[in-house]
Amino acid sequence: MKIGLLRHYKVTLGYPNKMVSSSELLEWQKEYDESELEETEIDLCKVLWKRCYSSDLPRATRTARGAFEGKIVYLEDLREMSIYPIAGSDIRLPLWFHIILIRIAWLLGHKSQKESKKQVVRRINRVLDQVLEQEEDVLIVGHGGIMIFMRKELLKRGFSGPKFNRPVNAKIYIFEKQ
Repeated sequence: MKIGLLRHYKVTLGYPNKMVSSSELLEWQKEYDESELEETEIDLCKVLWKRCYSSDLPRATRTARGAFEGKIVYLEDLREMSIYPIAGSDIRLPLWFHIILIRIAWLLGHKSQKESKKQVVRRINRVLDQVLEQEEDVLIVGHGGIMIFMRKELLKRGFSGPKFNRPVNAKIYIFEKQ
């Protein structure tokens, strides 16, 4: 059985190169979610994927339709973790600094974050339980952060596959159980 993890097409919206407040950060995230995509050819790695599961966010659904011709199951559980600023809305920081603070808060279970790491892992495992019931080659279209955690869960379940720190957009990473 093979599981292919595919990160969505590249988003055209860049990152702000100025100091942003928490409210501007949230506005940027909204624009990012609605941004245009750079659609490219997806190498299916010579695998005839039998099923496809995808995040229900638009950038993932468009990527899934570009990679898979059959029925696609769209799941909220495959969405990327949302960002929730921890600093007051008037404090202006570089975007990257906001993101670092948010990720640290998330990893530490800070009350500002609406979803904990444990909850994210739980939803990933719900998806994997559903996928593994099929015992077929399955393509999963999602987001970079979710893919990192999904990789860890696949390894725990006896799969082997490539290591990645930041998955490349529109590239399939294949995990296989012997």
